[in-house]
Amino acid sequence: MKNLNSIILSISAAYAGAAVGEQNSKTTHGNHTYEEEIVVSAPFQRNVANTVLPINVLTEEALRREVQDQLGATLNNQVGIHNSSFGPGVGQAVIRGQSGNRVQVMQNSVNNVDVSAVSPDHVNGVEPALATRLEVIRGPSTLLYGNGAVGGIVNVIDDRILEASIDTPEFFIEQSHNTVNDGDKTVAKFNGSLGMFNLHLDAFTRNNNDMDINGFAIDEAALEREEEAHEEDEDHEEEEITNSKGYVANTDAESDGYTIGTSISGEQGFIGFSMASIESNYGLPGGTHGHHEEEHGDEDHDDDHDDDHDDEHGDEEEGEEFVRIDMEQTRYDLKGEYRFEGGFFERLQAGINYTDYEHSELEIEADGTAFVGTVYSNEGYEGRFTLAHRQIGQLQGIWGLQLSDTEFSAVGEEAFIPKTDSTGYSVFAIERIDSENTTWEFGYRYGYNETDPGQGCDRDEGTHSLSASMLYDLTESSNIMVALSSSERAPTLEERYSNVETSTCAVSTDPEDLVAHVATGRLEIGNADLDKEKANNIEVEFRQHRGKVTGAFSVYYNEIADYIFLQDNGEFEEQTISNYVANDATFYGVEGRLDYEAMQSEFGELDLSIQGDLVKASFDDGGDVPRIPPARLGVGVTWHANVWSVNLNLTEVFDQEDTAVGEFETDGYTALNLYADYHINLASGELLLFAKGSNLLDEEIRNHTSFLKNFSPEAGRGVRLGLRYTY
Repeated sequence: MKNLNSIILSISAAYAGAAVGEQNSKTTHGNHTYEEEIVVSAPFQRNVANTVLPINVLTEEALRREVQDQLGATLNNQVGIHNSSFGPGVGQAVIRGQSGNRVQVMQNSVNNVDVSAVSPDHVNGVEPALATRLEVIRGPSTLLYGNGAVGGIVNVIDDRILEASIDTPEFFIEQSHNTVNDGDKTVAKFNGSLGMFNLHLDAFTRNNNDMDINGFAIDEAALEREEEAHEEDEDHEEEEITNSKGYVANTDAESDGYTIGTSISGEQGFIGFSMASIESNYGLPGGTHGHHEEEHGDEDHDDDHDDDHDDEHGDEEEGEEFVRIDMEQTRYDLKGEYRFEGGFFERLQAGINYTDYEHSELEIEADGTAFVGTVYSNEGYEGRFTLAHRQIGQLQGIWGLQLSDTEFSAVGEEAFIPKTDSTGYSVFAIERIDSENTTWEFGYRYGYNETDPGQGCDRDEGTHSLSASMLYDLTESSNIMVALSSSERAPTLEERYSNVETSTCAVSTDPEDLVAHVATGRLEIGNADLDKEKANNIEVEFRQHRGKVTGAFSVYYNEIADYIFLQDNGEFEEQTISNYVANDATFYGVEGRLDYEAMQSEFGELDLSIQGDLVKASFDDGGDVPRIPPARLGVGVTWHANVWSVNLNLTEVFDQEDTAVGEFETDGYTALNLYADYHINLASGELLLFAKGSNLLDEEIRNHTSFLKNFSPEAGRGVRLGLRYTY
C-alpha cells in the first residue's frame, strides 16, 4: 500500500505542476456568516440557519484546526459532542451522552460498514484528515439514516466522487509532526477534470511512538477503590502490572490508506465509482485485559507481526503482555444523481457501498511473540436511494429506500460473538411545508431488521419512527426550532449474541464456558430476547444567525424505554462480568454557543466565543447511566487577518459525580489549546504554516466516558507543527 501511496502522490504532484500559472490568488481568511453553510446531511440541504435539525458543521479552516487522527477526538470540542477514547488509537464520538451503536457514522451519507460499534476498542474505518467537511446531526435522526441513529449521526464528507467538473485542478499536500508522541503524518489529495471526466486521488500515512503524559499512566488509587468494592472475593489476587511514568505503554501506531475515484458529470447529473483502502496497526494500553492461561499452538503464531516499532520506551516494556489491533478495510462506492427535466419528480440520488473489513486482536506475550486471539470481519453492502418530488404549492418532499446485507464473524479462541448474517431494509418519507414565517417538516420511517447466527436463534423485527419539527422566524436574524420525535431501535448483534449459545439461545450456567473479550478484559454476556428500544424526544432550540452576535441555545428531553447497556455484575477469575440488560432511562440536557464580533480594524478582526454543554442521564428506577460525559464550559478568542490567525480556547471540564453502579467519580480539569497559522501566497499556489498546542497546562486528564480512564489518561502537553501546500 505504501508504494501505491507514493504513486498517487507523484501523479498528483505532476498533474498540479503541469497546471502552474493558472492559479488565482485568493483571500485566505474571508468572512463567512453562520447562515451560509449548506447542510449536505439534511434532507433538503438548506443552510444551517434554516435547517429543522440541531446541527454541527466543521469545514475549511475550522476543520483544519480541529482535525485529529481519530473521529471522536476531531469532534471533541464541538458543543454537545465528547470523545470516548480507548487509548489514543481509538476515538468514538459521544453525542448527548449516546455512543456506540446509537451514533451512526456515515461516509458521504451512506453507512460505514465496520465493527466500531461492537466494542469500544474498535476504530472507525474513516480518515478525518481527508474529509472536506464533517456534519453532525444531534438528537434522534432515525428517520433519515436507519436503526442505530437514536443519538445522532456523523457524516464524513469527502470528494472521492466528484459530482461536477471543475475548471482548475485542485491539489494539496500536508506534512505535520506532533511532539506528544513523535507522530509524523503526510496527507495528499488531488481533484481534476477533463471535460465530463473527473478524477480524484488521495493518500495518507502516519506513525507515532508511545504517547507522553504528565505523571503515571495507571491511577493506582482508583484501582484500590475498585479492589475494595470487590473485597468480598477473598480469593481475588491482584495481577502485577507495571505502571509507566511519563508515557502510556503500547500506544504506538501506524496507519496508511489511499482512495481512487472517477466520475462522469453533466447537466442532468453524474455517476461515479471509487475504491478506498485503509490499514491500521495500533496498541491498547497495558493492564486492561485479563490474563489467559490457554496454550497457544504454533499455528496461531503471527509471523507477520513486527515487534520493532521504533518505540523509544521499548526497554521499559519488557516482560509485559499487550494487545494490539491490526485492521484492514477496503471500500467500494457507486454513487450517482439524475435530475429530471420535467414531471413530478425532481431528482433521483443513489449511493451504494461494499465494504470488506477485517481486524485481528493480537496478543503480544512477554517474550515478544504474537498470537492472534480473535479475527473480526464484517463484509457486506449498504445502499441508499432517494427521490425528491417537485414543490407543490408550499409542499416539497423526499421519499427513500435503504438496504443492507452484511456478514459478521469473529473467529478464534477468544471469539465471543457467533458468525451472524444481518439483513434489513427501510422505507421513509419526509415532507416540508414552507410559509412566510414558519417551516414544518413531518416524517415517517419503517424499518425491518433480521439477524441470523444460525441454529434457530435468528431474530427479526420491524421498527417505526415518526418526527415533526417546526422552525419559526422570530426576526430576520433569529428563529426558534421545536422538534418532536418517536423512534425505535432494534438490538444489535453484540447486545443479543455475546457469549450466547446459538443452539439454545441461552448463556451457559458455567462461567468457565464464557469467553472473554481480550481487549476490554470483560466477560460480555448478551441476551437473545432483548426487546426494541423506544425513544421519545422533545427539543427546543433558539438561533441567532446574523449580526455581531450569532449562535444557538437548546434544551432537550429524551425518554428511552428498554434502554440497553452493558452493566458490570461482579468478577470471575480476575475478569469483570458484564451483562447487556435493558432498563427505562431518561436523558436531558442543555447546550449552547455564542460568537461575538468584538472588533474590526485594518489589522484584522477579533472574535470572542463562549460555549457549554450539560447532559444528565438516569434510570427511572434509580441510579445513573454509566459513562456519561461531565459538564463543560469554554471560552475562545480568535484574532485573524488576511494571511494569519490565532485561536485560543480555554475549557473547564467539571467533576463527574453522577456515577453508575461500579463507577467512581472522575476529577475535572482545565484544557488550554492554542492554534496559529500563516498563509504565504506563491505564484503556483499557497503555503500554510500552522502550529497547534494541546493541553498546554499539562493537566492529568481522565476521560469519564472511557473504559480505560484508570489505565490511560489523555495526552499531555503537545505541539503539532505542520505545513500545507495548496494549488
